[in-house]
Amino acid sequence: MGDGNKLNPVEAARLFVNKYFPHCEGALLAGSVIRGEATETSDLDIVVFDKQFHTSYRESMVAFGWRIEAFVHNLTSYKEYFFSDYERAQPSMPRMVAEGIILKDEGVIGPIKEEAKELLDKGPKEWSTELINTKRYFITDALDDFIGCTNRAEAIFIASSLAESVSEFVLRINKRWVGTSKWIIRSLRYYDVEFTNQFVEAFDEFYKNEDKQKIIQLVDEVLEPHGGRLFEGFSLGES
Repeated sequence: MGDGNKLNPVEAARLFVNKYFPHCEGALLAGSVIRGEATETSDLDIVVFDKQFHTSYRESMVAFGWRIEAFVHNLTSYKEYFFSDYERAQPSMPRMVAEGIILKDEGVIGPIKEEAKELLDKGPKEWSTELINTKRYFITDALDDFIGCTNRAEAIFIASSLAESVSEFVLRINKRWVGTSKWIIRSLRYYDVEFTNQFVEAFDEFYKNEDKQKIIQLVDEVLEPHGGRLFEGFSLGES
């Protein structure tokens, strides 16, 4: 359903809420448009709190010239998403709520925002020594595959797997939130810009010139403070 030319994002979001959720208790505009990171293909992420709904749901549509993603919750269902995001260490919903611009508030937004901010400040659960060693082992295994691989097509995807697992390791070891896709780099930048530049340069060097050395060096530097590469003596599930 299209509704004419593209409007200012906040204006469009308010019109959307007024039209589709006129009786809601609260609504927020979140996402890239409010962080100044919007692109030509960015959409509007709108979080709606409406007690008339029994369950949460997500809906995509086009309205007021924008692609819109609506995340609809009642006044308690969002808590399940906060908990789920905390467990997987990817705080999508808490981040949207904490950063979101208030579009409408009948007195419910303040406490929910505070809950989101407290969760973000708390950070994800600390990894156990056993889990750290398990991650070291699988990173070592992928690195060995990468070093020995002579098939460029296969090496491209091994490198991709290494990028994801190494970024997760660095962030979780430092009790920081992780991400996927574009949020891998965003999460790393929130942690350490200098390391992120080194990380990007290492993988860029391989993709451009097939030079593996910077990736190998990066992985070894990440693992070294935690015991380095791990293969011999590792066991999983042994009682």
